[in-house]
Amino acid sequence: MTSKQRAYLKSLASTLNPIFQVGKSSLTPEFVKGIDEAFNTRELIKIAVLKNCLDDPNEIAQTIAERTRSQVVQVIGKKIVLYKPDKKNPKIILPKEKG
Repeated sequence: MTSKQRAYLKSLASTLNPIFQVGKSSLTPEFVKGIDEAFNTRELIKIAVLKNCLDDPNEIAQTIAERTRSQVVQVIGKKIVLYKPDKKNPKIILPKEKG
């Protein structure tokens, strides 16, 4: 993902509300499954890491991205934004790379 594409996704994510919250139980298989299922209806997901979660938000983001085969767009403080394009009908069209 290019920096221009990442910036575009960040601008789209700025208006999103978190649809998932990571709590003190951190990442459970059910939590990751829920995120994976959410990618069936949306391509951009924002996740909030609660104060009672002691894990590092960057590590949480990487783990979720690996398990859901998505990409980390950004991690700011305790907010994570993930992107996974829809294979059949992408709703978000990323800016093209130059070259």
